[in-house]
Amino acid sequence: MAVVEVRGLTKHFGDVVAVDGVDLQSEEGEFLVLLGPSGCGKTTLLRMIAGLEQPTEGEILLGGESVSGLPPRARKIAMVFQSYALYPHMTVANNIAFPLKAQGMDPSKRAAKVQWAAGLFDIDGLLHRRPRQLSGGERQRVALARALVREPTVFLLDEPLSNLDAKLRAAARDDLMEFQRRIGITTIYVTHDQVEAMGMGDRIAVMDHGKVRQLGTPEEVYHHPADVFVAQFLGSPPMNLLESMYYLFGFRPEQFLPEGIAESEGARVPFTFHVNRIEYLGSERYLYGHIREYEETKIIAMLPATVTLPIEVDQDHKFSVARDQLRFFDRDGGQRIPPQALNR
Repeated sequence: MAVVEVRGLTKHFGDVVAVDGVDLQSEEGEFLVLLGPSGCGKTTLLRMIAGLEQPTEGEILLGGESVSGLPPRARKIAMVFQSYALYPHMTVANNIAFPLKAQGMDPSKRAAKVQWAAGLFDIDGLLHRRPRQLSGGERQRVALARALVREPTVFLLDEPLSNLDAKLRAAARDDLMEFQRRIGITTIYVTHDQVEAMGMGDRIAVMDHGKVRQLGTPEEVYHHPADVFVAQFLGSPPMNLLESMYYLFGFRPEQFLPEGIAESEGARVPFTFHVNRIEYLGSERYLYGHIREYEETKIIAMLPATVTLPIEVDQDHKFSVARDQLRFFDRDGGQRIPPQALNR
């Protein structure tokens, strides 16, 4: 295992700044997720750590030692891409063994290592098959086994589940998490899917325009977003945001509840919510509308199926939010404002 650290890492592609002065450090053995929209720089950052891209500026350290300038093969890093890139003419066993063969390992030792890696992913019975004879989930496991067979100190994963259908992706998440916990290898995982990030990450680095906007646990980035971007990127539906004279304030749709339903020991802030449309999704209802004092801003409330209170369309309803669930942001920079700072 090793700690991955980047200091002031920057990457320019001509006039485009793909990664902009990123400082980031993993913890040993953790599952760190790089989350952000397409084009935010997360894959470029991962490729620089792997040695596949050379940074314009900055330094990369693995286990406390600088690897800047070292080729990928000298970094003891394994990377799995969105495309599994399996050799179609080779069997599963030969695909897994390929990195060891390239290193010149003795054939007898290679066979034992292949068996070990295949056993980790329960693909022992597939070693004689070729990639075309495998399902998407099985191909993904072969790609992971091939990456792990060299026993790297760091595992880099670039959206490895994106080619799977929704049901298989959920099962693969569980398998990948169980595997990572079992071997304890430091893992950095790139995704644009917030469900993957929230469900898998020990910590999440939320990225936008080449910068890390916030680094924290799933609970921290969801309930205590560092700025407006994080508040609205995380969550489906995203955080509701309203503009007052001095600041922006927001709350999550599931925190916006009809009066009489909400249970809270603390104070609540009441609102008059005019409902324009209701979307029934089985396990929950989405209520779309606006608050009377802020009629230009669309608001979404999310009620679980256990809340059976009838809600009429085109009518006003009394809703409220717990005061301690409100989040405040600077109107200009969008940075979060601590509640105590509002009273100054």
